[in-house]
Amino acid sequence: MFILLYSLLKNLLFKKYKTPKILSVLKRIVILLIFFTAQFLTPSFGQSKQLYEVPNLKSILKTHKIVAILPVKVSISFKRFPKGYNAADNEVQEKEEGLNMQEGMYTFLLRKADKYTVTFQDVQRTNILLKQTGIFGKLDSLTSDSICKILKVDAVIQASYAYEKTGSEAGAIAKTFVFGFGGSTASGALTLQINNGSDGMLLWRFYKEMQEGAFSSANELMERMMKKVSRNFPYEK
Repeated sequence: MFILLYSLLKNLLFKKYKTPKILSVLKRIVILLIFFTAQFLTPSFGQSKQLYEVPNLKSILKTHKIVAILPVKVSISFKRFPKGYNAADNEVQEKEEGLNMQEGMYTFLLRKADKYTVTFQDVQRTNILLKQTGIFGKLDSLTSDSICKILKVDAVIQASYAYEKTGSEAGAIAKTFVFGFGGSTASGALTLQINNGSDGMLLWRFYKEMQEGAFSSANELMERMMKKVSRNFPYEK
């Protein structure tokens, strides 16, 4: 595309003015176009991906019937603290996004329920049971098998999403309106794992680096993530 653009500009301008200086300017324009396009066309998900599963995964998963999805553990940091930053408000946002991502994952899996070998527990039921036992905000202090016993499930899906806000949303939105596509506003990584209910053993783990765009919401982010995960999701028939 850039070679074609360069040739057209060369034919239009260089033939008319016939000066080496015009040719030099054209080359610089094409180089700048390549640079800025590379900056703006950053993919929603990075290339770094890691996958782990136990050798006997399939045989263990055959014993699973009901799986719970825990609230996502979200951690938000900033490359530069925004004006009026408040740590308490940031913590509230982390919790809200964690619940929204949990809901987003459940919705995605529910839509494709016939493609999976297990049933996923309603996240509202999961959260109510966690609250009734007083462990809703203390999941890090319990083992996975203990949580499974409380929820009466065969396994739990746990996820964590840690990201750093690197750019302003206003700037990314401006890029979207001017160029038709926006820049990223945050970079981070999401980890998704499945732990066995009987012994708490880690059965499967998926890690992916990503970038968040100007119009991303927690639900949209999880939707895109699960589309990537679905290629490797172990509960697929």
